[in-house]
This record gives sequence, structure tokens and C-alpha cells, in this order.
Amino acid sequence: MTRSLESKRERAKKRVEEYKGFFRHLKVFIFINGLLYLFRTGWAESIMPEWFPQEAYYFEWVDANVIIWGIILVVHGLTLYRHRLTFLKKWEDRQIQKYMDKDQEETKKYH
Repeated sequence: MTRSLESKRERAKKRVEEYKGFFRHLKVFIFINGLLYLFRTGWAESIMPEWFPQEAYYFEWVDANVIIWGIILVVHGLTLYRHRLTFLKKWEDRQIQKYMDKDQEETKKYH
């Protein structure tokens, strides 16, 4: 294989791993928070041990957990789909150009 083809393959492989990581994160989010909501609503009382607290106030933190974790999941998704979000791509291109221009100015200054 040519070097260019290997590089493209490695980038594609990395991208697939990023997608797998996101969907793994999404599955864990759904499973854990679904389970927490079962505990919170009392549906899972039959499978909880006797010593486990079953008062409703014990699970009040579940909503905050879902919100915080949900925000983290959204950020993970945004970073994954950053190439499809044109405003992020344009911002990224502007930042790259800005630093390239700054570097070029610094180089000219010392030559």
C-alpha cells in the first residue's frame, strides 16, 4: 500500500473508533440512567436488597445526574460530528489561519 493510502486508512480507522466510543457512551448512559429511574420510581423495589434505602428522597439526585451526564454526552456528540457542523469547521479554519499568519509574522520579524 502507498503511504497516502495507509494514512487514509489510519484516519478512517480512528474515525470508526470515535463513533464506536460515542455509541458505547450512549448505551452506558441509557442503561445506567434507565436503571436509576427504575429505582427512583419504585419499579425495581423487588430486586433491591432489604438493606438498600428505598425512600423516594434517596434518588432525588438522579435528575441532576441525567442532566449533567446528558450535557457531557451532547458535547461528546458535537466533537464527533464536528466535521458536519460547518460553523465549527469555519471557526477551526479561521483559528488555524490566524495562528499560521501569526507564525509567519514572527518568522518575518526575525529574518
